[in-house]
Amino acid sequence: MQKLNIAILSYRSAKYGGGQGVFVKDISMALSIIGHKVDVISGPPYPELYKDINLIKLPGLNLFETFSSGDRFKKFINKKKKNINDYYEFISVLFGGFPEMRTFGDRANEFIKNNNHYDLIIDNQSISYGMLEIQKRLPFIEIIHHPITYDLKHELEASNKIKYRISRYRWYSFLKMQKKVAPKINTIITPSKSSKKGIIEEFKCKEKNITVINNGLDASEFAPIDRSQINPFRLITTASADVPLKGLDFSLKALKILITDFPEIHLIVIGNIKENGHTKRLIEKLKIEKNVFFKSNITKAEITNLYSSSSVAIVSSLYEGFGYPVIEAMSCAVPLIATDVSSIPELTKEFAILVEPKNDQMIADSVKKVLINYDKYKEIAIKSRKHVKENFNWAKITNEYEDIIYKTIKKFKNADI
Repeated sequence: MQKLNIAILSYRSAKYGGGQGVFVKDISMALSIIGHKVDVISGPPYPELYKDINLIKLPGLNLFETFSSGDRFKKFINKKKKNINDYYEFISVLFGGFPEMRTFGDRANEFIKNNNHYDLIIDNQSISYGMLEIQKRLPFIEIIHHPITYDLKHELEASNKIKYRISRYRWYSFLKMQKKVAPKINTIITPSKSSKKGIIEEFKCKEKNITVINNGLDASEFAPIDRSQINPFRLITTASADVPLKGLDFSLKALKILITDFPEIHLIVIGNIKENGHTKRLIEKLKIEKNVFFKSNITKAEITNLYSSSSVAIVSSLYEGFGYPVIEAMSCAVPLIATDVSSIPELTKEFAILVEPKNDQMIADSVKKVLINYDKYKEIAIKSRKHVKENFNWAKITNEYEDIIYKTIKKFKNADI
């Protein structure tokens, strides 16, 4: 097979926060290992990539580096040779919007026009107007992890306050663009059947244009440690605080219930906590400050160590397009309790205790069940690691990607003749 020049576009690629930076790092490496030349073209924050992967920085104003209005104004004023995208980005953020997908798409389109040596372009979920222009000139694949319409729906359910709801509509104003662009994309890859269903329903895309390919995991990185190092009272979850979609409230409420029977029990949360935010107020209301610890900006090795030293992993999400925390916990052979929603049952099969969403009592009861009969559930967790190694390994997934890549190139060339 011909080896290709591939560009992977990513409007933002934080090293540790969220799954986008992780996905870009892993998929670029996987395609590189099988011989393709891969450039990652990213807006800030920039990803941490494996060696041999070329990072091309495509900076915008990076206004979300700070939440100070004064600092944002300085960034805008100090930008030399400002163009229409800079003005749009500043004004949109000023009024509470999130314009990075749109402005990155325009910048990426201009860059690709001037650097048109690529055989294929892969975009990581900007679903922006610029992608339609790129698709006219080059073979193109859009990665849609899940429709962000679900994020908006769950955030609106979290509060009836008018000011809050207006702010959410303003923030998610980019969805108008994505709903126009997505149905016009010819080739879409999504990581789960649940996400595919959502893309069809929410974005009105054609089923024939969507291919399901799971995300991968390096099981040698996410591996269990010696059992003697497991803390018998440590629970672990991964959740961005104050993001309703992740369902962290219900893990915290479950912890409150469990403290009565297990005073030493504590919860490690891989994620940030906002000062004076909803989650911090809830923790104070529940009086569990001494039993909750947040860990952010940590490496894969540190995350692995936290998983492997925990007795139980909890994923209390209300929706997951593809739940990295699910397969990370299983790969580390940690007994898993997860909500029975969206992609999660696809990933876990029979290797987790599945609970109803928004049911803190059910989470607490399930944790008790695991702790009381730990050997039984540890054996299931050990089998779950084998399940991850067989089904989510990058060799299998890269072959699936390569197949759709060559089909996309062939289809584009035939259409071009």
